[in-house]
Amino acid sequence: MQLELRHLQAVCRIAEAGSLGRAARLLGVSQPALSAQLRRVERVTGGELFVRSRHGVEPTPLGQFVLARARRVLSEMDALGTGARAISTGSRLRLGCILLVLLDGLLEQTDLFLSGQEITVDLEDSVTALVRMLGAGQYDVIAYGEVNDHEVPLPEGVLARTLIPKEPFCIRMSVKHPLADQEQITLADLADELWMTLVEDDDGGPEALIEACAKAGFVPSLRYRITDRQMHHGLIAAGRAVSLSQPTAPSTAGTVMRPLIGTPIIGRIRLAWNRSAVSAEQADLLYHAAAHAYLANVDNNPFHRAWWDAHPEVHPALD
Repeated sequence: MQLELRHLQAVCRIAEAGSLGRAARLLGVSQPALSAQLRRVERVTGGELFVRSRHGVEPTPLGQFVLARARRVLSEMDALGTGARAISTGSRLRLGCILLVLLDGLLEQTDLFLSGQEITVDLEDSVTALVRMLGAGQYDVIAYGEVNDHEVPLPEGVLARTLIPKEPFCIRMSVKHPLADQEQITLADLADELWMTLVEDDDGGPEALIEACAKAGFVPSLRYRITDRQMHHGLIAAGRAVSLSQPTAPSTAGTVMRPLIGTPIIGRIRLAWNRSAVSAEQADLLYHAAAHAYLANVDNNPFHRAWWDAHPEVHPALD
């Protein structure tokens, strides 16, 4: 048996994840299938690559040797792919996103940071669809969100970087709502409300909302699912629903944004890209472009600016 790139990628992902179970989820395969693949690699290399410990699995001396070589080989293959793509004619960067607040500013920032690079941008409602299309090569890079403990599994050959590790979701409601005059509210105060369901249903958001409401003593009444922003905000302004929102979202006519006491629902924003299509330099430029697009919205709500200033550990790294 000859080792293939997928074998090297599997070994690296196991080391990065620290456990076979987590590595299998990230690779989108079953744990038994990944264990069988690891055993085949170990037969070729002549010994165990990992040992179990209290903290999961750790590489053996042989495993460390194989990992070092595997990472070098994968890096060279990435360089081959990105180098060839860079000199090919008609090459363009294909970016896929879900409906994040930073999307509006991201286009301007990518023009600044990737000057001269042709970019196509498409919007999807589903994180699962984004990841599937990234794995199939239909996108080169994606921007997406995760809520609370939910972790989106990524396919082989994909790298990811967290842009914003934590942002507290808030509530958008009508300016005529009885709670609109309060600086912050508790989730329990919204027990009798009708809720606008989240557009993305596979980022952990619906589960996080239901779980948080259960802890607050009620089951949310999920009534509307609307992708059109104007209609979405219009229903809220009319007092027909409330909704979760990113804290960077701008206020709109007839609505206000209010933070939740205890920050029961937390979001993350991540970037993921195909190593064979996006170079390390391009990935870093995209990260900086997305970071500047996010920072441009921090002042949309004074309560979020105050929270942001108090939590420097969640700021993007712009050194």
